[in-house]
Amino acid sequence: MSETPKRIVLAYSGGLDTSVILRWLKETYQAEIITFTADIGQGEDVSLVREKARMMGASEICIEDLREEFVRDYVFPMFRANALYEGEYLLGTSIARPLIAKRQVALAKQYGANAVSHGATGKGNDQVRFELGYIALDPDLHIIAPWRTWDLDSREALLAYAEQHQIPVPSDKRGEAPFSVDANLLHVSAEGKVLEDPAEAVPEYVWSRTVSPLAAPDKAEHIRIEFSEGDPTRLNGATLSPAEMLTALNELGGKHGIGRLDLVENRFIGMKSRGAYETPGGTILLKAHRAIESITLDKGAAHLKDEIMPRYAELIYNGFWFSPEREMLQALIDNSQKTVNGVVDLMLYKGGVHVEGRSSPSSLYRLDYATFEESDYKQSDAEGFIRLTGLRLGIRAKNS
Repeated sequence: MSETPKRIVLAYSGGLDTSVILRWLKETYQAEIITFTADIGQGEDVSLVREKARMMGASEICIEDLREEFVRDYVFPMFRANALYEGEYLLGTSIARPLIAKRQVALAKQYGANAVSHGATGKGNDQVRFELGYIALDPDLHIIAPWRTWDLDSREALLAYAEQHQIPVPSDKRGEAPFSVDANLLHVSAEGKVLEDPAEAVPEYVWSRTVSPLAAPDKAEHIRIEFSEGDPTRLNGATLSPAEMLTALNELGGKHGIGRLDLVENRFIGMKSRGAYETPGGTILLKAHRAIESITLDKGAAHLKDEIMPRYAELIYNGFWFSPEREMLQALIDNSQKTVNGVVDLMLYKGGVHVEGRSSPSSLYRLDYATFEESDYKQSDAEGFIRLTGLRLGIRAKNS
């Protein structure tokens, strides 16, 4: 858009980068800045950002508790798909961005803002995720990505700007940070600096949500998760809301050293990146969900889900949550979950999640067919099945 931004909604964490961005936006555009801070379970007191945003000159300060919406409308739908990016990553950062973008766009409409801004750098995935969300929801909004346009091209320049404009700099932010952290109710991720050499082990001090599996309790813990249409609803007999469920599973997983991942992944923009991820509750949930699906999904449906899952996961990783293709796949996935009901018993022990049992009123497991004992199943029927299945192989062999 050609219109100069006069009112801008900034995704604001209260950290050094977004505080500098807030001041820079005011100076550069002479605009009113509306800060938006989402509480999505990052584990910090987000109310503390209110005073800092006011000190930095924000015209309006919006802080919202989105934990329930985040888990109910984003995390759980993703877990119905058993989504893993490149076979391992549970997409903790990726799945949070569309919700933040959605709320920024809504606030822009509410306050009559004509621009939105974020603090993602020009090297990562988050710039794409935020901006595809903005475009999908309101393509007329002006998008401002300071890291791609300003001349503050180093940590030293950022700190110098902060000091020049009397922006508080926490003592641990002076100089080079040891690594960069992103957190929400689903995960904690760490990237950069001490983690940039993939040949070196992740230092123990990087992990914050889980104990080392070596230091986890020597006694196993047994839990039961109940599912309704693919979503977990009860834990050890207690009915929990989505956010309460994930919080409880995080505590259990963290206690037992579950959910650590050291991963070199392929970013959307092309480079490889090494990250350390902690997803304790999500790791338990994925294991449990696949266990209940193992007895409630038809073979064809289960295999089809596994075929489309990498595509679905890639869409989320690349920022296409609001795309028609993701919505189409979600409809297919959600339809498959109608019979995914029942309970799963799990054992948690020193970094591992082990299925001990699963049962469902919708179970397709039939003992009268699977048993090795006498049953109505005629084993002789298998001979014709194998002959027909192998017919083309025999014809090919005869022509060799």
